[in-house]
Amino acid sequence: MLPSKNKIIPLPRLLVLRRLWKRQAKTVVFTNGVFDILHTGHLGILERARGLGDILIVGINSDASARRLGKSKDRPINRLVDRTAILAGLSAVDAVIAFGEDTPEKLLSKLKPDVLVKGADYRKGEIAGAAHAGRVARLALKKGYSTTALIRRLQGKS
Repeated sequence: MLPSKNKIIPLPRLLVLRRLWKRQAKTVVFTNGVFDILHTGHLGILERARGLGDILIVGINSDASARRLGKSKDRPINRLVDRTAILAGLSAVDAVIAFGEDTPEKLLSKLKPDVLVKGADYRKGEIAGAAHAGRVARLALKKGYSTTALIRRLQGKS
């Protein structure tokens, strides 16, 4: 297993690794998100995603991209450098890559993962980049876990 700082991989290097993993017949799984305040709902999805293959790549929205998603003007709470470091420290995660677009479509068109994982709250037709993956797996979310709900609770708004 790589040290966590070595799991944060720029696209050119990740594409080289992707070709290597393909030659080694390893199943590459990809998932993505903001991962602003990591909670057990996130962890559950990441661990189940990793169980679908040999390699788990996690795409993470840049700070500007996360703000454009409309969560709130104060989001993300944690900066990209911190969010990537936390994800890279998880044993289920093999590689972390940031992307600046609103969706990972462009990234997926280059990586072409064997499996694309999203939460079951996404309908099949609304999963960005699905056409670039071998298959799409929609995983059930852990009820009661949401970063937005957690922030509201901390602010005394729920």
